[in-house]
Amino acid sequence: MQEAVLFDMLRQALMISVRISAPLLFVALVAGVIIGLFQALTSVQEMTLTFVPKIGLMLIVFWVSMSFMTTALADFYTGQIIPLIAGG
Repeated sequence: MQEAVLFDMLRQALMISVRISAPLLFVALVAGVIIGLFQALTSVQEMTLTFVPKIGLMLIVFWVSMSFMTTALADFYTGQIIPLIAGG
């Protein structure tokens, strides 16, 4: 395998991982900021207040975007990895 092919494959894999993880990370960031503001305004410092809503929102977003994630990974695998393996 040539170095250019390997580096291109790694670049594409990193871009797909960024696209797949972006919705979950964005929801975690927004939920964390909102909950942090709420805690700062009300002086409530309860750990479950930060953990439970953030995990719940991330599970919902994961469930909604699961088909997008699966499609992106399957397309990358069948379009890039399998031909590279079959081609030698």
